[in-house]
Amino acid sequence: MIKRFIKDTCLLRVLPILMLIIFTSKAAQAQVRTNRQARQQAKAHTQAQATSGGYAKPITQVTITSPDDNTRCEISTAIQGRILYRVWYKQQLVLRWSPLGLRVNNSNIGERALIQNATRKSIHQKQYWPLGENDTLVNHYQQLTLQCQTGTQPWKLIARAYNGSIAFRYELNGNGEVQQEYTGFYFTAPYTLYQYNEESEFTPTALDTFTRTCDFPATLQGSNKYLHIGEAANTCYTKAELHKSQAKDALEVIFPRDSAVTFQDSLVTPWRTISVASTAIALHHYSQLNLLLAQNDTPTPTPNWIKPGKLIRAQLTTQSGLECIDFAVAHHFQYIMYDAGWYGAEFRTTSNPTTVIPAIDMPKVIAYGKEKGIGVILYVNYVGLRQWLDTILPLYKQWGVAGLKFGFVDGLTQQGLTWLSTAMQKVYEHGFILDIHDNYKPTGLSIRYPQLLTQEGIRGDENCPDAFHNTLLPFTRFLAGPADFTFCYPNATSSYSKQLKVSKAQQLALTVVYFSPLQAIFWYGKPKEYTNDKEIAFFTKVPTVWNESHYLKGEPGKYISVARRHGNTWFIGNAAGLNDWKDTLTLNFLQPGKNYTATAYEDDGNGSISIRTFAVKKGDILPVSIAAKGGQAIIIELPISRIQ
Repeated sequence: MIKRFIKDTCLLRVLPILMLIIFTSKAAQAQVRTNRQARQQAKAHTQAQATSGGYAKPITQVTITSPDDNTRCEISTAIQGRILYRVWYKQQLVLRWSPLGLRVNNSNIGERALIQNATRKSIHQKQYWPLGENDTLVNHYQQLTLQCQTGTQPWKLIARAYNGSIAFRYELNGNGEVQQEYTGFYFTAPYTLYQYNEESEFTPTALDTFTRTCDFPATLQGSNKYLHIGEAANTCYTKAELHKSQAKDALEVIFPRDSAVTFQDSLVTPWRTISVASTAIALHHYSQLNLLLAQNDTPTPTPNWIKPGKLIRAQLTTQSGLECIDFAVAHHFQYIMYDAGWYGAEFRTTSNPTTVIPAIDMPKVIAYGKEKGIGVILYVNYVGLRQWLDTILPLYKQWGVAGLKFGFVDGLTQQGLTWLSTAMQKVYEHGFILDIHDNYKPTGLSIRYPQLLTQEGIRGDENCPDAFHNTLLPFTRFLAGPADFTFCYPNATSSYSKQLKVSKAQQLALTVVYFSPLQAIFWYGKPKEYTNDKEIAFFTKVPTVWNESHYLKGEPGKYISVARRHGNTWFIGNAAGLNDWKDTLTLNFLQPGKNYTATAYEDDGNGSISIRTFAVKKGDILPVSIAAKGGQAIIIELPISRIQ
């Protein structure tokens, strides 16, 4: 017993000593590791200070996450000093490490870049927007501003995380030129790109066989995801495009027309965006992203004088102008337009947009329009605009002109885009609505210049697109913003059968599917030729701006269904691609407890429109059966007594 006591006692005395030795040994090892890391960090810090002029230790990696935590972007300089980024969506990697940077004054600021400081802010704003697909813009994002240094060049990278989207841009101070942009999009899987340029058709192209360039916005389809690459707030940069990178399944930004972008005092590049969706229809969650990114820090109300609406194009005579005004009144249009030729040959420098050809009594037409509440829009070609813009704006105001259409502008180069931004501001200050045609595509600037109601940059109806093209546009070009499609609806005199490749009902439906606050409805034809009043009654009723929009179903190039509300009335546009489309739509967007009357305008199989009415309510299942190249346009209204 005594021996055991002595043994146990000794063990109790020795055990703490042994434990202390073990702990001390581990602590010493940890301290050695800590000291080694500290020495390495100190060495790196000293090197960074030598490079950055004495700043604190640079940041090597930062993360920004969307408000709903589903979209995440990491930015890092840890890989060979290159500034790179990658993007996750719902815990899945969408973009692997992809390059950032610019070549400024012959130096790549994306190489040997130091992130010296990072600041964050969170924004959640709501703005009434009377010129949109929805009457409220919700700007909700997390923003990260990185103060960077490359050699002696300071610069900033601003990144924003929206729900489903990542956006970033570069800012620099000083003078110089950007010879190249190194922004890349390195995907984690193969994708098919819907390739196009300016007003061309679309060509679905696998990335590994892609040999051309593609405009922004670019849409890509994968096995289980849809991606959208966009550009916002391009005021004085250049028209950049995407081309295939040497890396696998990757795209990079190039300057196809300008060898460099010059800047004085400072440079703010356009936003580059990447948006992710699980379905094609979900891409439309991002259709107002450009507006949000182009928004100034303090939203301003939209002036009351800016009126959206529909127009008919007049022939180049006084009588045609007067007849078009009467037609506009009868069909609830707001404008007529005199297109190219009203002041002479549009491409000649000798043509003067301050004078009117003898065949048009412009004061008489404008005065008659004012009497009837119809505005007159005048086309002016870029040749005349560059020479006469400052003269015609006050002159047209004196004439009583309502708006301008710019033709054949330069939306491709820094010089052209800079001129356009200045011209937009001047048009706004003089109180005209504006439509910019030909190669120019929107980047959200309508939020700054709300009189810019629409623009082209699209292969419109006068170019005879087919049903594949028509049902692809909602997933591609229209993600950038409004487009003037210039509808060419047949009439009793001409079916335009040589041009049009889709049915009448599809033409009706596309005025709902396609968003444009200013819609050119009758591009061809004369008022007296449109005797088919029952068919075109849909054009009479359809508005051009909306309180609420829902993209119900769709696949690129196959079919599309969109429902939009204006006041208490809903409009649905359904269009089929090159194959028949049979489906069902659930009317969950209607108000509960209300009984509605639906009026459907449909192809009758004989080249005309049949019209039928039926009762609907919230939750009803609406069958859809549309022949290839056909469509269906529906108006859903409350009874007048219920509206009152």
